Amino acid sequence: TKYGFQKGVSYHNVSMGQGQDIVAMSCLETAHRNGHWVILNNVHLMPRWLVELEKKLDQYAAEGSHEKFRVFLTSDPSKVIPIGVLNRCIKLTNEPPTGLKANLKRAWCFFSKEYIEEADSKTKSILFGLCHFHSIIMERKLFGPMGFNMKYPFSIGDLRDSATCLQNYMDNSGGGKIPWQDLKYIFGEIMYGGHIVNDFDRLVANEYLNFYMKDELLDETEMYPFAEDGVSFMSPAPTTFEKYIEHIDKNITSDTPIAFGLHPNAEIEFRTQQSHNMFNTLLELQPREASSGDGAASPQQIAEGIASDLLEKFGERSFDIDDLIRNLDEQGPYQNVFIQEMDVMNKLLEEMKRSIKELQLGFAGELTMSDAMESLMASFYMDKVPATWAKLSWPSLRSLASWVSNFTDRLAQLEEWAGNPSEIPKVTWLSGLVNPTSFLTAICQVTAQRNQWELDKLVTFTEVTKKMSVDDMDSKSRDGAFVIGLSLQGARWDFNGVQLEPSKPKEMFCHMPIITVKAVTKEKASIGGIYNCPVYMTEQRGPTWFFNAQLKSKSPPARWVLAGVALIADIS
Repeated sequence: TKYGFQKGVSYHNVSMGQGQDIVAMSCLETAHRNGHWVILNNVHLMPRWLVELEKKLDQYAAEGSHEKFRVFLTSDPSKVIPIGVLNRCIKLTNEPPTGLKANLKRAWCFFSKEYIEEADSKTKSILFGLCHFHSIIMERKLFGPMGFNMKYPFSIGDLRDSATCLQNYMDNSGGGKIPWQDLKYIFGEIMYGGHIVNDFDRLVANEYLNFYMKDELLDETEMYPFAEDGVSFMSPAPTTFEKYIEHIDKNITSDTPIAFGLHPNAEIEFRTQQSHNMFNTLLELQPREASSGDGAASPQQIAEGIASDLLEKFGERSFDIDDLIRNLDEQGPYQNVFIQEMDVMNKLLEEMKRSIKELQLGFAGELTMSDAMESLMASFYMDKVPATWAKLSWPSLRSLASWVSNFTDRLAQLEEWAGNPSEIPKVTWLSGLVNPTSFLTAICQVTAQRNQWELDKLVTFTEVTKKMSVDDMDSKSRDGAFVIGLSLQGARWDFNGVQLEPSKPKEMFCHMPIITVKAVTKEKASIGGIYNCPVYMTEQRGPTWFFNAQLKSKSPPARWVLAGVALIADIS
């Protein structure tokens, strides 16, 4: 009514979903004739119907609509909206501000001045802590996989609903003891936690709440977790609405990863990744034709050279698994792991040789160039691992040249084992296995068989040695297996103190010494003074997790959780 419109009469608001297409079409028809406004919400949920919408709008344009007829569409970011609809639209985006200060001010100013002034001092302090928590997890996404394993649709609505629950609890408490545990559960497991599907991301959110939601928040307390180097932001004592805004403006002078509990190196990491993404995009936009400069090779010539080199390097390589099995006296868990690895490598080698030979026939004019062959040639030219190869191999962010070198090393480890298949290597290069989880399971199986223990009661447990090289080891482990190839991200390993320490400036990764992996009962694995460090196959993290390593630490585990500390098997 503010603008002279009456809902259901002169403007129509439709939330799109199953069965709502008929309602939307009826509203559009009425509005087209009578000059009404129509708002269609969440149109990305009905991609097929959008094609009909485009045709209907074309029809209205041809017939001539009422001069006051307007259509508004709302949508999440989507690739399914027809280009014809996009072309005729005036497009507006609503995105959260960038920067911790802007996010915190926006979160605080979401609440009216009257609401804040009417609240008691305890509610004000907790609400400020909640706004800070909201701004932290909104901005932490900036740091990519080191921030969160996945992207989550946190919004101001989560803050609004959390504040409503807070008000209800404070009204019911009657000024008594604040139910911190209840509030942390509601915020971390329901309101914000309802979006989170990754266990490690949920742990990050809960550790933030453990740091913020405590009695110290009611007065003045540090809001930057585990902050060092003189960087600090204190929560203000309960005051007026404007004073809170002044406090934010005055005391948050710049954005720093320390505000999130991250090491300053985290900013180098995500800025570097931004640069890589930009230059990769520019490279993909470059014309494919050969330049006019002297000696410049065309994409086909580059692809021909790479194809010949790869065929020469891998053309004769494969594993005779049947012969290997026949010569084995006993096929135990470790042997099963390496045989499965060889089988994967054989399939990958077979696909590589097939696709390269097919491409060479296409270059020679003996076969018509198919889409798959064009894609393979483009991958060679762009120094990317072809999609058909990646599908049969292991998770990797490497360029093609680096991937080929890594592939060669993986084959060498399997060939070395094939020379003495009854024994596992003295030190296993864990990063060189396609399925490292199977090797860790084999450690548990061998331990269970040797000690007559129940397999489902065993878990892996790690101990970091002081040896860096395979040559430093005299023999294989007697109660598990020695593994190598892991690198620490977000922190460093103190070789003298044998514990986790903060990273050195500009040191993005720390190569770990040889690690002993053994199987123990769940009770023995539950000890203090350790950080259960997630181990991922690549820097992408997320779905590439395969186990947790136990690393000694004098600092509380929460410090390393918030710092995004993880072990990475394959650094690109």
